[in-house]
Amino acid sequence: MLEQLKDIVGEGNLLTGADMARYSHDWTREFSWTPLAVVRPANTAEVAAVVKLAGATGTAVVPVSGNTNLAAASTAEGALMLSLERMNKIREIRPEAKLAVVEAGVVLSALREAVDTHNLIFPLTFGAQGSAMIGGNLSTNAGGSNVLRYGNTRDLCLGLEVVLPNGEIMDIMSELHKDNSGYNLKHLFIGAEGTLGIITGAVLKLAPKPRAYATAMVAAQSVSGALDLLNRLQAATGGSVEAFEYMPRPYIEAHMAAIRGARAPFETSYDVNILVEVGATSEQGAALGPDGRPMVSSQLEETLGVLLEDGVVLDAVVAQNEAQRREMWARREAAAEVIFAQTPIINNDIAVPVDKVEAFITMADEAIKAADPEAFPLIVAHLGDGNVHYAVKAPSHTPEIKAQIVEIVEECVLHFGGSFSAEHGIGTYKLPSMARRKNKAAVSSMRAIKAALDPQNIMNPGKVIPG
Repeated sequence: MLEQLKDIVGEGNLLTGADMARYSHDWTREFSWTPLAVVRPANTAEVAAVVKLAGATGTAVVPVSGNTNLAAASTAEGALMLSLERMNKIREIRPEAKLAVVEAGVVLSALREAVDTHNLIFPLTFGAQGSAMIGGNLSTNAGGSNVLRYGNTRDLCLGLEVVLPNGEIMDIMSELHKDNSGYNLKHLFIGAEGTLGIITGAVLKLAPKPRAYATAMVAAQSVSGALDLLNRLQAATGGSVEAFEYMPRPYIEAHMAAIRGARAPFETSYDVNILVEVGATSEQGAALGPDGRPMVSSQLEETLGVLLEDGVVLDAVVAQNEAQRREMWARREAAAEVIFAQTPIINNDIAVPVDKVEAFITMADEAIKAADPEAFPLIVAHLGDGNVHYAVKAPSHTPEIKAQIVEIVEECVLHFGGSFSAEHGIGTYKLPSMARRKNKAAVSSMRAIKAALDPQNIMNPGKVIPG
């Protein structure tokens, strides 16, 4: 089989032994494995040939892009890992149609830089954008900080190219915004984590690049008070709030301890710290006022001023230049580095209705303390869309303690009608949660779809769907 793989991709693109080292663990290094081999195809035809060979030999295939996932979705003990890193071409950028046609191995930051020259943005953004690839973004339906305005990856995709488990190439690279010709197969593969097929290409939606940004760090009286700020800003700016990120006091302290040269956002420490950014795409919002700054900055300051008088906002710092804006964003985008520095950490990526975030955090904090007085949560949240990264540091960390804490968090999430998985996916990390919490009929339907498309169970087996 290995000789046949060399014939398909070339000897230099079939890795074995020590050459597989960087493919043999996840980003956090919590999980490790030894693949059968790593194959790096250069195009969709080579992917299809590899998958056909895997089917003929009954070999499991685990696709991998940037391997920045946080749910152990790329564990591949004894499996053939298929890396899409060589498939990194941006095939086409069409500014008039506001779309890009890309291969799955394109790094997110590279796509963002490429479309920037056309005064457009691909509005998916998060801390790992320098390594995460489009195929992985689609396979996990990645979220990030701009979901509030632009939606998840699913909302940014028009069409896909997918290699099915039998090696056939399914071309649904639609460039249409309206297409009701049967089942929407695109959505079946987005978020499937490679269990139904391998995404090799995509048609992505682009958006106009904001003409000006207004960015600020805001200290609020409470999380509920912060939501009042969000709603007022949305009304004042016509729904132009791009990001609304919550960083409580413990996170700010952990950030300053973990990141060399990091500074506090305010001279005084506050419990509720919010990063807010408004993007003006209209000429009016970007027009310069008497003080030489964009009008969108004035709108932000005026709204903050009213809330300061009302006592809802306790303090605020508005970025006066790009350097200050980048410093504010660096504080938030370091979240994975800050949180996973607290090893061992129990990571929970959950979502609840936006107006229930504060109540969820209060309930979960109390329940965790009652179960383990030494445990403490380290939280950061996409507050604008209700996604809370509720990590827990438990000094007495054991598999039993971890399972107990995860179940406690799930119970609190369930109480508020939320989800135990918001944007990181399922992988193997959340299989127990799927077994406990996912609707039984939904799981049965997933099994039926998997069996129909992948009867040999060779595509990323053991992920997403509980046994």
